[in-house]
Amino acid sequence: MEDMPLPALFEQARKIHATATESGADQELVKKGCEALNKCEDMVNKLGLFSANETKEDISTTNLKYILVPFYLAELTEKLAQDDRIQILKTSQAKLKEFISFCEAMELVPKEELESCMQGAPNSVADQRARKIARFKRQRAAESKLLEIKERKERRGRSTKAAALSTPVEAGEEEVLDDDGEEEREAWNTTISLAICKALDLLEMFKKEEEMLSAVKDRQAKKAEAWHRDAAVHAQYTKPSPPITCATFAQDVLEGRAKASQAHDHKHQPLLFGPASLVNGSLATDRERMAAQVFQPSHRLPTMSIEEAGLREMEIMNKWQERNARLMEEANSSWYKERKSKPGQDDDEEDVDDAAQEKARAWDDWKDDIPRGAGNKKLDIPCG
Repeated sequence: MEDMPLPALFEQARKIHATATESGADQELVKKGCEALNKCEDMVNKLGLFSANETKEDISTTNLKYILVPFYLAELTEKLAQDDRIQILKTSQAKLKEFISFCEAMELVPKEELESCMQGAPNSVADQRARKIARFKRQRAAESKLLEIKERKERRGRSTKAAALSTPVEAGEEEVLDDDGEEEREAWNTTISLAICKALDLLEMFKKEEEMLSAVKDRQAKKAEAWHRDAAVHAQYTKPSPPITCATFAQDVLEGRAKASQAHDHKHQPLLFGPASLVNGSLATDRERMAAQVFQPSHRLPTMSIEEAGLREMEIMNKWQERNARLMEEANSSWYKERKSKPGQDDDEEDVDDAAQEKARAWDDWKDDIPRGAGNKKLDIPCG
């Protein structure tokens, strides 16, 4: 594309514009056409084909068609599919204004359009309607004139072909223009007039679309700003309580032995499965704290490690063994051990205790003197 001359590059871009306007084209072809037109615009500026001191009569017929480059570029730019639609519309409007301004300088814009532009926007709907009707009539007249020029070219082509084949030509087909350059100039002037009518309509349409999109964007921005402002106000009163990360305390809360509002101190720090586990840092903001609570396990988390559980169980077993040893020691001690007398005890109770003690001692002496089983004579009788 860079090595192509200006006429061939413009013709290629014009064909792409015609294809995209009539039947639609894919984005790759539209981008290719925009690149070709941008290249044409650069080449026209470098070559200095147009001057501010010239009029439309001073421009040669060969260079007259390059006036349409900004108009074609504006139409193709509008067909680009991008996220920022407002920027596309602004670029297209800039190219259309450039085209209309140059045509105005070259005295190609109709006087009616110049008068309406000088007066500003019409005040009434009737004025807008009358201006649109007049513009539509000029557009239809330009299209009819282009169609007539095309038919004359076709008739001339058939006449030339018939003359070349030495075939007699009909009477109506002999009327041809003496100068092909005049017909070509007329065709390009008519094409520029048609482009001016379309450019004025497109300029109004793009301006309205930009205003609508800007209004929607401003409304969305205000809505988002109001939502964030309300959320910041409500966050002061709807701040959630910190989560319960201890399984034992959570079970106590569920069974009614404790309340969730009570303070609970435990050494175990639960595992975090949210963003805080990735950054390996403390939860500094409410946003990080809320994000860390999202992907938590559904089961109860352990409150201690295996080593801590083993040490606690060993401590319980030691206490249990000490208690059992003390009970066994008390059980194996003499059951008749002297008990400490309580102050204020009566003499009768002391006599009863002494008598019982004497009886027990006598019984112990008797058992020591007489072995177990003594006096059972039946064991000495032989069988039979």
